[in-house]
Amino acid sequence: MASLPTPIAAAAGGFTTPYSSSFTTISSWPLFSKKCSIKSPKQTHHYGVIKCNATDSENNQKRVIESLNNLDRRNVLLGLGGIAGAVNLTSVPSVGASPVVAPDISKCGTNPLTGFKAGADTPEGTDCCPPDSTQIMDFQFPKDDVFRVRPAAHLLSPSYIAKFKLAIKRMKELPADDPRNFLQQAHIHCAYCNGAYTQSSSGFPDVEIQIHNSWLFFPFHRWYLYFYERILGSLIDDPTFGLPFWNWDTPAGMTIPNYFNDSSSALFDSKRNQANLTAVVDLGYNGKPSETSDLEKVTNNLSIMYRQVVTNATDPTLFFGGEYRAGSEPIRGGGSVEQSPHTPVHRWVGDPRELNGEDLGNFYSAGRDTLFYCHHSNVDRMWSLWKTLGGKHQDITDPDFLNTSFVFYDEKKNLVRVYVKDCLRTNQLGYDYQRVDVPWLKSRPVPRTRKSGIAKRSIGRVKKISETSFPVKLNKTIRVLVKRPKSSRTQEEKENEQEVLVVQGIEYDSEQYVKFDVYVNDEDDDNTSPAQTEYAGSFAQLPHKHKGKMKSKTNFRAGLTELLEDLEADDDDMILVTLIPRSGCGDITIEGINIIYV
Repeated sequence: MASLPTPIAAAAGGFTTPYSSSFTTISSWPLFSKKCSIKSPKQTHHYGVIKCNATDSENNQKRVIESLNNLDRRNVLLGLGGIAGAVNLTSVPSVGASPVVAPDISKCGTNPLTGFKAGADTPEGTDCCPPDSTQIMDFQFPKDDVFRVRPAAHLLSPSYIAKFKLAIKRMKELPADDPRNFLQQAHIHCAYCNGAYTQSSSGFPDVEIQIHNSWLFFPFHRWYLYFYERILGSLIDDPTFGLPFWNWDTPAGMTIPNYFNDSSSALFDSKRNQANLTAVVDLGYNGKPSETSDLEKVTNNLSIMYRQVVTNATDPTLFFGGEYRAGSEPIRGGGSVEQSPHTPVHRWVGDPRELNGEDLGNFYSAGRDTLFYCHHSNVDRMWSLWKTLGGKHQDITDPDFLNTSFVFYDEKKNLVRVYVKDCLRTNQLGYDYQRVDVPWLKSRPVPRTRKSGIAKRSIGRVKKISETSFPVKLNKTIRVLVKRPKSSRTQEEKENEQEVLVVQGIEYDSEQYVKFDVYVNDEDDDNTSPAQTEYAGSFAQLPHKHKGKMKSKTNFRAGLTELLEDLEADDDDMILVTLIPRSGCGDITIEGINIIYV
């Protein structure tokens, strides 16, 4: 990895994780039997360390230990998907349900990208439909005892990097019509998010399937990576191979690992932002270079992570995104992590020299960059981390969510039908993540000033929401006073219901990178920062194509309960909401802003 600037290197070394000396036997895990134990953390947001006693006769355990020894750091995070909230999903009610059903890939629409900006290297009309198969198998949990540990990309040993490069190289060398081929795998993402599939299997042939901006975002990508990882492992005859995760949520991992920039490597992609190849990632990327220092970027990144995974994800609907059922479109809005950091990282890596931001900066082409899979491996890791935070940090139990299905090709070229309900526990799928520090849990944003009554003092120079004529254009900064339905709530009321800010009916050009920031009770929006408590979150959308239309509509939501406590504004009956356009906002319209309780 490229060397980090001195202040970042110092920050990277400043985080520690306390552990107790107690151990708990994981007798319920068939892989480890009673030969393994997990070191329990002192606090719920830290993770245990696995200790195993493998013998020569226990080949499966031995292979796992040998795989772990290839990592630079041998501590691993295991069992997050299973220990924190296991749910029995063997009999989910289906009567009257309306989950989105796996697409009939034989009806995959051709030329889903017609209408994208045309350029010399832009495949206008590209067909991203996979090979067809008349045989569909239902998913079965892996029967072997092999366990895969996904390692942090910046901590890989030279031997693991070589293994990763070889697996991708062999995937790229497969015949073009092999569903395991590198481009065919990239087409999966394109087909599911650019209008190639419709809900015909659900009885709605005129409604497309879109796996972003809803509660399907996390489970779809988890399944996608699951099969991708198994294909890579099979190509190098190593079933323990774990897909690395790009650890952009910790200072030491906030640059693209340097082995991705080797032009002779299978991991290389020429369509990346050349200014960012060795730069510190910007998790709040506004579509243009940031003028902040590297140390400020690190501080902002950690604050964004805290805001999006903790403050704005206190409820499953806030974390996963809005409901998405058969016959509908995902208009209720994406989850907190999908909005940011997921989307800004996509665009930060994408090449501005390309008219559509290819590769990683556009949904249709994102899978053509190997970094995509490491990026989403870390996004998937956020799901596992989030479930350890306690309280309402639990998987959605709605039958329509659990019974949603997709189809993927496996490592044996079988077309497999999978269900969301079967991917909720990573240990059941046979993988988990290397343990690394999680510094953003200690990065709660700091208020610029703690002052109550800011909204009331703004009366006369800022319109109340009742005086604002919606819909409004977001072609400039918007500031409105929003009345709170409830104030001075008790601690019990806050625990039962989270106060949530909703920006409703956001209509935007889906072929542009779109982003705006949301601040609450910020009197000085000319000097804003994600590191301050007034920052409520960001709305961000990556370019993508819908059939027959350029406009999309969705919502944005942000948690207010903790934020208002930190600003000492919990007793105020109004809040000042500021929307700051950052990228592609000239044609955005907003239908309204209100407060709800979930």
